[in-house]
Amino acid sequence: MHVPDGFVSGGVNAITYIISAGISVFAVREANKKLGDKQVPLLGVVAAFIFAAQMLNFPVAGGTSGHFLGALLAASLLGPWMSCLIMTVVLTIQCLLFADGGLTALGTNIFNMGIIGGVLCYYILVALKSIFPKNKSGYLVSVAISSLMSVVLGASACAVELAISGTSPLGIVLPAMASVHVLIGIGEAIITTAVVGLILNTRPDLVGTYSYQDAGTFNTMEA
Repeated sequence: MHVPDGFVSGGVNAITYIISAGISVFAVREANKKLGDKQVPLLGVVAAFIFAAQMLNFPVAGGTSGHFLGALLAASLLGPWMSCLIMTVVLTIQCLLFADGGLTALGTNIFNMGIIGGVLCYYILVALKSIFPKNKSGYLVSVAISSLMSVVLGASACAVELAISGTSPLGIVLPAMASVHVLIGIGEAIITTAVVGLILNTRPDLVGTYSYQDAGTFNTMEA
């Protein structure tokens, strides 16, 4: 999903740079307000995990491969703005040190993976969480669906940007991107749900979107 240089027009890159920069600045301010002693090390650990996990590719259909995104994982633990901040740092390092995604397209990549994947899909998680049963199983189903959607929606946004830029017709690039990234999203959902479920079993207080009310309901039902 990392967009290289030359694939997206200057106008699209400029708009996404402005949006991504503004939201990243807001995320930094929110971090300064809300990060406590417990969240600071968690922020570093999650960022390091996502950075390392994104370096590992797994095969999907047609000889293509995908990798873990991690935006919804970060959002489920630390909230939308910390997720956006983590993704901004990870994507910037990947761009500058590993040439993974173009420098001119950095704002576009942050928009697709950090803002859509992290911020927008955090609110999808919140909406799903209000629909499904208020227990651990219902919560993990919400995490699985929203993490899958973080990949598919981010890829779909990329397809729209490519179409606007004249790189590829929307009728070709959108179905191609969406279909492949559904498979990648399934892998994303499995990894994210497994990690969040493991943390819930050991330190549920670290999962910011799993409220104490949910935990109490879950514990009561399990008992």
